[in-house]
Amino acid sequence: MMVDPNTSQYIVPINTDVALLDCQEAFNGLTEKEKLYAHHLAQAGFKGGLIVLFQTSPESPGIFVLLQKLFGTQSPEEISTLALSNGFSEDDVKAFLMYAAAFYANMGNYKSFGDTKFVPNVDKVKVERLIKASKAFQDNATLLQSLWDYVKDRMFSLDNGQAELGLGDKGTTTYYSANCTETDANIAQEFMTSKNISPYNTRLFKTKDPNSGVDVYEVRMAAVQSTKSEVPGYTNGSVLGDFDFTPSGQEKVVKFKVTRGDYSPLMSMLVEELENAKEQAANDNERNMLVEYIKSFSTGSLPAHKDGSRFWIKNKGPIVETYIGFIESYRDPYGVRGEFEGV
Repeated sequence: MMVDPNTSQYIVPINTDVALLDCQEAFNGLTEKEKLYAHHLAQAGFKGGLIVLFQTSPESPGIFVLLQKLFGTQSPEEISTLALSNGFSEDDVKAFLMYAAAFYANMGNYKSFGDTKFVPNVDKVKVERLIKASKAFQDNATLLQSLWDYVKDRMFSLDNGQAELGLGDKGTTTYYSANCTETDANIAQEFMTSKNISPYNTRLFKTKDPNSGVDVYEVRMAAVQSTKSEVPGYTNGSVLGDFDFTPSGQEKVVKFKVTRGDYSPLMSMLVEELENAKEQAANDNERNMLVEYIKSFSTGSLPAHKDGSRFWIKNKGPIVETYIGFIESYRDPYGVRGEFEGV
């Protein structure tokens, strides 16, 4: 497939290097307790890392499942052979495999740095033909067809508003509902600052009250729990609930709802792995660090995560070191909401 000069920036070149990380020697040098500690931390990072798919684009979770099904039933070599027998050229095969590698590396179909979307450099018709010829499709045609129907248009689309990450009509983001503009992000930031709530583990969704027509903003915290009980670490009253707020320079009141429970199923799997890791901790600093991280991920408390990080700093020269949470804000168009990361 020829690369259009106008779209070349959205294509991952087939000669891009793929680095393989070999941890076998390092892992074999650990004690059994340290191996278990490292294992559960790695599992926590992977399971929590699935959150990034939901933070990147509406289609990223579906593309992930599609690729998992495809490569989970046939090896890359088998997929390559199947593709060649279904109209792919050698370069088409390389381009499709490179797209998959880039997708996994970025946990989504937008670059981690640069905010640019990347699309397969293979005709959509060929990709559909490959999927329908795959063992995964033969095993579960209904699921694979529904996944493909869900992702196929946005997977290849470079339409206005879909080629870059951005707010409103400037681009794509799932940190905010599609109707949120920079003005809405400013209003939410002002409200959250007034309540001393960090935006790092939140998303923002805008609706209208059907009766009054007033703008309603939901600030949704990532947490296992979804109830309205207290969030540990906040001293200025309950941070969950419904609030009236008048933005600076405006007379009209808007409404805010602060809730928690975003990504709850994934947060629950993450917490379970950290509970297992805690049992293998080498010292009190590691154990207390994980206690606070578990509290943070269970309740939505950013202060608890900061407390955990204080124990992390005190843990000098650990054999197995980790850092985990909603950390870097590179892919938030407004630059304040953190992407999940496990190191």
